[in-house]
Amino acid sequence: MKKNLYTADASAVGGRSGHVRSATGIIDLDMSVPEGLGGKKNATNPEELFAAGYASCFQQALLVIAQRAGDKLDAETTVQCSVTLFQEGEGYGLSAVLDVDLKSFDQAKTIDMVRKAHEICPYSVGTRGNMEVELKVKGEAIPV
Repeated sequence: MKKNLYTADASAVGGRSGHVRSATGIIDLDMSVPEGLGGKKNATNPEELFAAGYASCFQQALLVIAQRAGDKLDAETTVQCSVTLFQEGEGYGLSAVLDVDLKSFDQAKTIDMVRKAHEICPYSVGTRGNMEVELKVKGEAIPV
């Protein structure tokens, strides 16, 4: 049975050259096309926001997996997320790379934890089958 836990609300005006604001006002940012594509400095873009959200969400999934196993993650554990905007024909798409460094676990345990986190992370669940997501451990790709 589905149980709603939280709903976030935000609005945008002006598209990629506009402004976004969350209902709480915590996010209140100018938007721009990425600087490398001719956009302005000191503004964010949807891909940056998606990457930040995915990295944070995946880190939380790792914390849950560790807790379920009776483990504790090193405070210096990192999740780096790179989101790529691409064009394919007339349409556009996104792909993501998650690179995890758990610091204190061996490679086999880290790979197992990353795979388990990928199964429960809401971003991973929401994008599964809709966009390419590559998993890495300390820069080395692992099979999904």
